[in-house]
Amino acid sequence: MGSLLSVSDIKDDVRYILDLASKIKAGEIEDKPLEGKTLAMIFEKSSTRTRISFDVGMYQLGGRAIFLSSNDLQMGRGEPIYDTAKVLSRFVDGIMIRAKKHSDVEELARHSEVPVISGLTDLEHPCQSLADMLTIKEHLGGWEGKKICFVGDGNNVCNSLLLISPLLGMDMSVACPKGYEPDEDILKTAKEYAEENNTEITITDDIGVALENVDVVYTDVWVSMGDEEEAAQREIDFAPFQVNADLMSLANDGAIFMHCLPAIRGQEVTADVIDGDQSVIFDEAENRMHAQKAILYYYLKS
Repeated sequence: MGSLLSVSDIKDDVRYILDLASKIKAGEIEDKPLEGKTLAMIFEKSSTRTRISFDVGMYQLGGRAIFLSSNDLQMGRGEPIYDTAKVLSRFVDGIMIRAKKHSDVEELARHSEVPVISGLTDLEHPCQSLADMLTIKEHLGGWEGKKICFVGDGNNVCNSLLLISPLLGMDMSVACPKGYEPDEDILKTAKEYAEENNTEITITDDIGVALENVDVVYTDVWVSMGDEEEAAQREIDFAPFQVNADLMSLANDGAIFMHCLPAIRGQEVTADVIDGDQSVIFDEAENRMHAQKAILYYYLKS
């Protein structure tokens, strides 16, 4: 079955997984399909939505989840990732990991004999992007012909959105300061997906260009975990990219606002936007669980 480290790993099954998420959310899937299954959850980074949604989701599917911080594993004391992967594979049916380095997750998956699901790395956040697309479909009726604009840092969330949007027929623009563009390899792959699916991708530091004909305005914190030393400079560089009422007015009528959370009101987004009528952030947060239940079903059901 493989692992989910990148949106590209489910390139051909994105629509199936999202349809499965909708059915699970609607109660149309059999009761307790993962009964007897166990998921190991490794957290190198703190989390609210990822931890709770995977834990509750696994429970609701009939299985159980085991929370493991770096302090709970010998990996935190220097045990090789190879050994950890081999041992966990003897105990559990799947591994979810929220890690600092994408390369560490790739190594874990390479040596694991059970599926590995990325709950976030410095490169991608595939689970978040699936929840986002489920939310967009619920609020806008579909993906084809729609356009999403990511405003701010070309980070892991932005990278995954770049990959998933063209696969679902959506155009995407990124409005970011120079020097904060998305990962080059991710962008190259995303543009290949866009060409295959007749969609467009635009990367620009011109907010007016980025917001043309946009149905979804998306942002994230300016200072992600690990970037704290750059906080002062980032606040200066990103100040013109704050999502406020004026910026939202550039989007289409009926556009929605999204944020993966946690958010800093008054920094990357103003309170009137994130708490306003266009905001769908709490539906988006809830959909983390439904999307991840679909991922767990897809990878662990046998």
